[in-house]
Amino acid sequence: MINVCIVEDEQAQADLLTNYIQKFETKSRKQCNISYLQDGLDLVEDYKGQFDIILLDIQMKHMDGMKAAEKIRAVDSEVIIIFITSTVQYAVQGYAVDALGYVLKPVPYLQFEQLFEKAISRVDAKRQKVYIRVNEEDRQLKLDCETVSYIESQRNNVILHCNEADYVTAGPLKKFEEMLANHGFSKCHNAYLVNLSYVEAVQKEEVLLRGDVRLPISRARKKEFMAALTEDIL
Repeated sequence: MINVCIVEDEQAQADLLTNYIQKFETKSRKQCNISYLQDGLDLVEDYKGQFDIILLDIQMKHMDGMKAAEKIRAVDSEVIIIFITSTVQYAVQGYAVDALGYVLKPVPYLQFEQLFEKAISRVDAKRQKVYIRVNEEDRQLKLDCETVSYIESQRNNVILHCNEADYVTAGPLKKFEEMLANHGFSKCHNAYLVNLSYVEAVQKEEVLLRGDVRLPISRARKKEFMAALTEDIL
């Protein structure tokens, strides 16, 4: 099931897009769960990374689509955004929020189908990945686990050390250990869960990760960690 959200303040346009998606479903045998929101503000207020594709009108009353897309991108780099617009003047701005493309109103089915099919292909490809959903302060983030080099336990929280930034969220570390057990992560120490693809070397008392990160490896964990590392390499 592919979760699609139509954000459009004109009911007739929302109905048209719904009909187009249903037509695409029949033709492609893909199943979509369609949600409908009337404004960009409705989209960002309770966004939890629940959608795969967002069809986003640009000109809306309370929050325009471009502003909504910027806020969504701050917490979700993966969701596919397609702009529905009455003018091409916003097309260049779409690159700033990594939009897949845009469709001009009145929306022609053939153009919609080509772009929507491309979006579906990206969703299918992304579903081969594993994502971690974490709550950080007042927002929920969806992180690609491939970007997480290691996760560190710190009191009642954990720190996810990612390529671009670190994120602090509620623990315990055991929750993440169970979640990522079959996805190339292993504990080198009670306080550290490591993405094995980032390991460059294991020395006597520490693990060396890419970026010259050094983590302690405990005697109790070393045998299991080395076995997991060997299996990951093979």
